[in-house]
Amino acid sequence: MKIKYSVLTILCLLFLNVGVKAQSSANISLQSATDDRQFLLSKEKGKFVALHFLLKTECPYCIRHTQEYFSKAKTLKNVVQVFIKPDTELEIRAWSGKLAAEDLKNFPIYRDPDAKLAKQLGIPDGYKFHNQIVHYPATVLFGPDGKELYRYVGKNNSDRLSFDQLVLKVNELSKK
Repeated sequence: MKIKYSVLTILCLLFLNVGVKAQSSANISLQSATDDRQFLLSKEKGKFVALHFLLKTECPYCIRHTQEYFSKAKTLKNVVQVFIKPDTELEIRAWSGKLAAEDLKNFPIYRDPDAKLAKQLGIPDGYKFHNQIVHYPATVLFGPDGKELYRYVGKNNSDRLSFDQLVLKVNELSKK
């Protein structure tokens, strides 16, 4: 009997935790560090939204990753691409100086102060990079209804969801 109650208690706690995560994802709000825009997930109903969690500090892989997406994003019109860094506004502006100004007009870099959103969405941390402990690189895909449909968490700074992999996933999920 104790085992049944323990399992039931664990299942209830898991259910409640999933409900909190789903509820809080609808309230995602980010401020751009590269211009004055604000991203609100709730305003993107009807579209897929890909949140790209980039690493803290200088990361050449993050630059290449964003450049790949910038150059191909117009071919995937039904997906809003959101690039996120946990750095300070000044650090993000310095880092984004390596990106084309025209690209930044289309794709601002948003700030996740103290990686609060990464923590909220359960993206694991513990990755050592430039003598810091950071969250792993990740892409979280939300569906047109605002609910999380898919996530990819890299194992290191070069392990990212490629644009072509995202296209395949969106096409697969669009058929359902």
